Amino acid sequence: VQLQASGGGLVQAGGSLRLSCAASGRSFSTTNMAWFRQAPGKEREFVSALWRRTSIYYADSVKGRFTISRDNAKNTVYLQMNSLNPEDTGVYYCAVGGGVILSSVRLDRAYDYWGQGTQVTVSS
Repeated sequence: VQLQASGGGLVQAGGSLRLSCAASGRSFSTTNMAWFRQAPGKEREFVSALWRRTSIYYADSVKGRFTISRDNAKNTVYLQMNSLNPEDTGVYYCAVGGGVILSSVRLDRAYDYWGQGTQVTVSS
């Protein structure tokens, strides 16, 4: 499975960005799709996930501002990010996995394949 992430960039606080991650490969392997991010000097953290193609989860820090969605025909997951603030700055990674259990949906080790990351920078 290969993942191609795009859509990052530089935006002012309060602005919006839409990230995309296109997956190629076996459909089972992409049953669960997620976004993580890593800020400079910090560990990678969970942002959002689509579990079993329908159940949606968000980190508390992005709830109400970010929206995850999926186009099954294109095997692509999106992350619409609104009301961005400087704390959202980081490298955003998409991840997919076929056998992610519910209790692990927020854990990066649960996912099998990762995209290359796309930089999001929010200026104040």
